[in-house]
Amino acid sequence: MTDLSRYDDWLAWLREQGRTDPAIRVVFLGGSAVTGGYDDHSDIDVEVLATPGEAVAAYQRLVDAARRDFEVYGVWELPEATWPDGRQAFLELTPDAGDLSVPTRIIDLHVSDLADHHRIVDPRRHGEPLVLHDPDGLIELRPDDEEAMERARRDAVTQIAARRRTSAWLVNRAIARGDLAEAVTFHFQFAVNPLVRLLRIRHCPARHDFGLRYLRTDLPPGYAERVEALLPGPDLQARADAAFAWQDELLAEPVTH
Repeated sequence: MTDLSRYDDWLAWLREQGRTDPAIRVVFLGGSAVTGGYDDHSDIDVEVLATPGEAVAAYQRLVDAARRDFEVYGVWELPEATWPDGRQAFLELTPDAGDLSVPTRIIDLHVSDLADHHRIVDPRRHGEPLVLHDPDGLIELRPDDEEAMERARRDAVTQIAARRRTSAWLVNRAIARGDLAEAVTFHFQFAVNPLVRLLRIRHCPARHDFGLRYLRTDLPPGYAERVEALLPGPDLQARADAAFAWQDELLAEPVTH
């Protein structure tokens, strides 16, 4: 079990909000608290599902109540247009979020209208949620549509293979011109990120689209270090060449799941 004790007051508070606010139908935790990798500097990812049409109002009540009941040092609210059916904010419960000399307390609060795509959770991708409030048993664990994911993986491989030579040209040209900012940007975009996508498709297909996060938990031992050795450095051309060579190796081997 993950030790969430430094958030005990917040978890108790969330349960109480669920009991007392009739618009709040479900409250659960996701993120590293349930998938792994949680440590002294992890936030907690709080998902709140509200009666359809009431998510924004419920979100505002939660933020206002949090400001009242806790010492909230900062709130980063994502733009209203970020989510079509709700709102999201990061609440800082420590004075300086960047000060890692003390344990972090940050709440990633996401409030959405109750809908199937929010209440149905694929545990392969998102872990088994820690449910704090769900009196009607609305949370359901179910794998995402495998056919759709396989199509997305196949399309990704097709695109990576089709642009392979163009990708190398973009990276190599920027390096040759001495345009360092452009070279680093293109190196991530066309050398490193596609390589990681191919590695994920091979080794953790359910999380094929999770990018550069969770490499140590999602890839075989030692692979995260191999990827990190390809990140931008003084020998960027050699790192780009190695990244594209690894892409070629993976593209040459058909993947079956």
